[in-house]
Amino acid sequence: MIDRRTLLGTLGGVTVSGVAHSVVSASRSARANPAEPAGGLIDLHSHFLPDFYVRDAVQAGIAFPDGMPKWPSWSIGEHLAMMDSCGVDSAVLSLSSPGVLLGDTAQAAALARRVNDFAAEVTSGQPRLGFFASLPLPNVVDSVVEAVRALDDLGADGVVMMSNAAGMYLGNAALSPLMAALHARSAVVFVHPTSPPNAAAVNLGLPASMMEFLFDTARTVVDLLMLGTIDRYPNIRWVLTHGGGVLPLLSDRVDFFRSQVGIKAPTMSDILQSMWFDLAGTPAPRQLPALVSAVGTEHLVYGSDFCFTPLDAVRQQIQSLDASTPSEVFANWRRATSDNARRLLGDI
Repeated sequence: MIDRRTLLGTLGGVTVSGVAHSVVSASRSARANPAEPAGGLIDLHSHFLPDFYVRDAVQAGIAFPDGMPKWPSWSIGEHLAMMDSCGVDSAVLSLSSPGVLLGDTAQAAALARRVNDFAAEVTSGQPRLGFFASLPLPNVVDSVVEAVRALDDLGADGVVMMSNAAGMYLGNAALSPLMAALHARSAVVFVHPTSPPNAAAVNLGLPASMMEFLFDTARTVVDLLMLGTIDRYPNIRWVLTHGGGVLPLLSDRVDFFRSQVGIKAPTMSDILQSMWFDLAGTPAPRQLPALVSAVGTEHLVYGSDFCFTPLDAVRQQIQSLDASTPSEVFANWRRATSDNARRLLGDI
């Protein structure tokens, strides 16, 4: 058990120039080593929904997550069946929006522990699966404790953070102790969008995932850039969902206004090329060419968004990528995204 006082004392002496911890791979070595990859997909945007989590969400009044008509069905059997059906060799599981903050910040830490323990148990018996650990933001102390436990003890492949937590975006200076701990471990941070504050005032009663998610991803990355978080913690490996949302289209505009207001920061183009992007959602036929134009293909990874994306829609997304990805834009997207995922996470 990690003592909070000891932890905070240690973090007080952490500097980003200090010696980084080795990335812990205990769970990967504990999981059976899979055979040599057979060329299938590696899915880095793949959701799990434990029954206890859905019950807690509904009891907290979240019967329609981010405006969706219902919670989807999920079981480990359904997930593996999707993988077999769609040619997915490996998947990294994560909790989707709204994450573990269901309205009560005091209960979020306990729920994060339970969710992460569940994920560790499920993946330990399935060599094809890994997981990104959930954190109870906006409580920074509890989030540091849980990140350290998940990465060092449970062997998580990284952490998942919502694009904002009760309006706290990821560049907020209050998150510095968490960022320092993640930097020290060269952690992968999977940024999943969630509803922005006051979303109901502008979303016309439509699901936030239709538009608001894409803009909230952009908002939190601009936050990270303008407030210097990316510069201060360069070892963190950021993965953005849904092709980065609207970021590829906004990057030039962000750079223009950054120069107009005198903010000295790396260009958005440079920042985007250092990040990783999954292809969940609707990348083909229009979004992917814009993304490739902005960042190239070396940091693109596959994402199904199952179980929030139903099986038939996952199949259609793969078919659309097969049909709409000319070699001059993205040669052999299946092999390329899987090779990229292995460079990011190692053998999974």
